Amino acid sequence: MYLYPKTECFVYKLCLMIAPARGFPYSLSMALPALRNVDVTPVEQDGETVICLRDPDGFVEEQIALSPPAFFIATCLDGTTDVVDIQQAFARQFQGVLVMSEDILKIVEQLDEIGFLLTDRFFVRAKEIAGAFFRAETRPAYISGASYPSEPEELRSFLDGLFMRDGAPGELPGTVCGEGPPARCAIVPHIDFQRGGAVYAHGYLGLFRQGKPKTVILFGVAHASPDVPYILTRKHFATPFGILETDRGLVERLAATCDWNPFEYEIVHRTEHSIEFQAVMLAYLYGTDIRIVPILCGPLAERPERAGSKEFARVAAFLDTCREIAALPENRVAVVAGADLAHVGRRFGDDFDIDVEVVRRVETRDREDLAFATAADPEGFYRSVVKDANRRNVCGLVCIYSALKAVQGVAGNGRILDYSYAPDPAGGIVSFASVLLSR
Repeated sequence: MYLYPKTECFVYKLCLMIAPARGFPYSLSMALPALRNVDVTPVEQDGETVICLRDPDGFVEEQIALSPPAFFIATCLDGTTDVVDIQQAFARQFQGVLVMSEDILKIVEQLDEIGFLLTDRFFVRAKEIAGAFFRAETRPAYISGASYPSEPEELRSFLDGLFMRDGAPGELPGTVCGEGPPARCAIVPHIDFQRGGAVYAHGYLGLFRQGKPKTVILFGVAHASPDVPYILTRKHFATPFGILETDRGLVERLAATCDWNPFEYEIVHRTEHSIEFQAVMLAYLYGTDIRIVPILCGPLAERPERAGSKEFARVAAFLDTCREIAALPENRVAVVAGADLAHVGRRFGDDFDIDVEVVRRVETRDREDLAFATAADPEGFYRSVVKDANRRNVCGLVCIYSALKAVQGVAGNGRILDYSYAPDPAGGIVSFASVLLSR
C-alpha cells in the first residue's frame, strides 16, 4: 500500500524547481520536512515485524526497514509538525512513553540521507535523474539484472526455461513464427517472470504462432497513477537483446488526439515494469526488427465505478486512432496489454487472510471479467470489473479496456490460454491470465 495519496506530480515534471527546504539541525519548534510518497510493506525479520519503505518512483534504489515506533515517527512527518508535536503524538500512541528529541532527529536525518524526505537533497537527486532520462534517446532496461538476467545468452536460456517449466506449454517458440496476419490482441501478465513465467509463456507462444507483426501497440499499467488517462513516450526501449524502436510517427499521431499533455508525466516510463517485461518478450521472440508504440494507462476516473460518458468521451479519439492504426492490414499491427488482474489480501488493504475460498471467489470473478475480454467487449469487461466497485483491485482495468477498444469490431472471439495466481510475500495474491484474440 502507499503511505500517502499521490501528491508528487511536480516530481514527474523533471523537478525544474528545487523546492526550498531547511537544513539540519532543526530547532524543537521548527517544522520538519515531509515524508515523500512511499510504498510500505510489513516484513517479519528475526521474529519481529519491521516496516520496509520503498520509493515507488524509483528515484531511490535502496529500501529502509524501520521498527514500528520509528515508522510511527516517519508517518508524523507531514511538513507541518515539529519535534514537540511528534513527542506528544508518540506519547498518545505508546501509552505515555517519551521519545527523546535527538532520537526523532536521528530518524529524520536517516530518512533525508536516503532520499525519502521532501528536502533539497531529494530534489537535487530527482532533478539529476530526471534530466538524464529526458536527455536520452532510449529508455534503459530499468530492472535488467535484478528481475531478469542482463546478459543476452543467459536471458535467452532463462526465458527458454519459462516455456518448459511446470504448467507451461512445454514447447519453445523456435525461430520461425506462424504465417498469415498477426494476432489482433494479446493480454499477458506484467507480474515478474519468476511468478508469472508459465502464463507469459502461454500468451507469447500463442502470439508467436500467428503471423509476425511489424508494429506492436503496447498498453501497460502506470502503477504510479498520475491523473491522466494515457502517457506516451518517444523513447526507444533497450533490452538485453537490443533496442526496440518506438514508432515516433504513430506516437505523434496519437498525441495529436489528446486534450491533455500525454508527455507531461513521461518520466513514469523510466521505472515502470509493465511495458518493460513485454519489450523483453517481444525482442526474445522477434529480435529488434519490429516497432512498438508504448502507452502507459492511468485512471479514467478517480473512482472507476463512477466513470461515465464524459470520461470515456475524453479518450474516444485516442482509442479510435489506435483502432484505425491496428485495422489496416498493411500495418500488420498486434495489440498487447501487459496487465495483471486481482490484487487481494492484507498487502492490498483487505482485512482477511487468503484461504481456498478466497482464491475460488477471485477466480470466479476474474473469469466473469475475462469472458467479456474473449468476446472482444471492452464495455462489458469494464462494467464487469467495477460492478462491485473493483473490490479485487484489478490494476489492469483501463489497460485491458483500452487494448480491447483498439481492436473492437476487427477482432474475432478469443480464448483464455492460461490463468493463474501467485502469492504476495507481504500477504495476499495477485492473479493474471493470458488471452489471445485473432482476426
